[in-house]
Amino acid sequence: MAGGWARDGAVSEQIEASINDELARLKSRRAPVGDSLTHCAECEEPIPQARRDALPGVKLCIECVRERDAGFTAKGGMNRRGSKDSQLK
Repeated sequence: MAGGWARDGAVSEQIEASINDELARLKSRRAPVGDSLTHCAECEEPIPQARRDALPGVKLCIECVRERDAGFTAKGGMNRRGSKDSQLK
């Protein structure tokens, strides 16, 4: 159910397009390559064998990954609605 001048199903198409854009962005992120390290590249603590088996090419221990991820801020998505309310904010 779309409102205004939009055709039926336009809202669903916008939602699907946003999801597909985000999935494409996540897939484009570089994954670790090569052999896993036995010790963390940042703090030099041992990386457990289970982590190395689960993530081939892992270079960081869990604590260093958590610290790095804590500093990450997600980008806001694109507002595809274009409603008056969203334009006024």
